[in-house]
Amino acid sequence: MQAAEFHKLTVSSVEAITEESVRVTFKVPDGLEAAFTHVPGQHVIVRATIGGEMVRRSYSICSRAGSGSLQVGIKRLPGGVFSSFANTELKKGDVIEVTRPTGEFTVAIDPGNRRHHIAIVAGSGITPVLSMIESVLADEPESRFTLVFGNKDGRSVMFLDDLGRLKNHNPGRFALFNILSRESNAMPMFEGRLDEDKLVQLFTTVVDAASATDWYLCGPAGMVEAARSVLARGGVPPEKVNDELFYAGGDAPPRVAVDDEVGSTIKVTIGGRTSNLVIDPDGAPILDHVLAVRPEAPFSCRSGACASCRAQVTEGEVRMDKNWSLERSEVAAGQILTCQSHPVSDTVELTYDV
Repeated sequence: MQAAEFHKLTVSSVEAITEESVRVTFKVPDGLEAAFTHVPGQHVIVRATIGGEMVRRSYSICSRAGSGSLQVGIKRLPGGVFSSFANTELKKGDVIEVTRPTGEFTVAIDPGNRRHHIAIVAGSGITPVLSMIESVLADEPESRFTLVFGNKDGRSVMFLDDLGRLKNHNPGRFALFNILSRESNAMPMFEGRLDEDKLVQLFTTVVDAASATDWYLCGPAGMVEAARSVLARGGVPPEKVNDELFYAGGDAPPRVAVDDEVGSTIKVTIGGRTSNLVIDPDGAPILDHVLAVRPEAPFSCRSGACASCRAQVTEGEVRMDKNWSLERSEVAAGQILTCQSHPVSDTVELTYDV
């Protein structure tokens, strides 16, 4: 991953889809259509100056791949600087800086495939999965899709109208199960949280889990971990399960940290140019120091969930506080999340040019 390259895109529309979420549509400038072509499940990083501070946030693309439309879903979060701005102030005609699509929580569409995709999703985790559903139903005519979707109540369900339209237009190919944790249902099976017991109940009754060929998990950590546990006990191979953690914290302006007086010597390469840093292993994460001298360094969530700050260690050793987004094989190959990383060895060399 290289330094994030932002392009100025004009907002075409801002559509309220619940009381606390919006769908934002961007107009892609002429000549950048290929750059903004996305694979279902990918995200973009947006950047804007809000209240005098530069704020970045990653948002998943909800529009169908190949539709020519670039849309993201943004749910307002407590303390969320950008999400609050998007839900209350962002309007048609505004210009926002946006990176080209990226991310590995994706589905490869093949018109010749005959598959049964199942997604287990909670809250705003529906955003990338909506793009997957739309794309599979449109471009894999022999495939079908099942969605198990957890929310607090009916008013909080993002893209409810879109999902209803897809269900009506694709009978027999799209199955939708809404599970509400704070709203009663005539069928208790569809009440409660998406924990292990609920998933087992669904898989042994209404969800045709046995025929699934591909699984997608997207939501908070507890739900993703519960689903992975149930699928593992059911014998689903790990390579058939794709997941993405949706971080539910705020999106505060970036932290930066000046060089420490004592610590490890770090060489950081971005875009072919190398900078030298001194970082206390017990101090702030590597990313905080990098941003002090290289503000173009890629990052977004700062929570270990999105992998936007991924880098490759080429010499030395580091440790990570958390890792919600890199695969074990990637970590074994030396990739790190710089927002969660601290040096262990006296010298470390790393590059963002992955």
